Amino acid sequence: MDILRIVLTIIYVIDCIAITVVVLMQEGKSAGLGAIAGAADTYWGHNKGRSMEGGLLKATRVLVVIFFVLSIVLSMNFLTK
Repeated sequence: MDILRIVLTIIYVIDCIAITVVVLMQEGKSAGLGAIAGAADTYWGHNKGRSMEGGLLKATRVLVVIFFVLSIVLSMNFLTK
């Protein structure tokens, strides 16, 4: 069980670093002056799920789910025996 705990801890640390990188790569949610001129209604505004920003959002969600699952698993007592 010690090897499993070490492997899960390494995956957990890699996941934490990946979450940090992906969140820092995302753009801010403030629209700025572009929203006044209607720039939010452009092609990229409507197809955000297919753009890089949409991919980063999906990656963030997946990494956070992995983070929570690993947090729960690593905190269980059956791995400490």
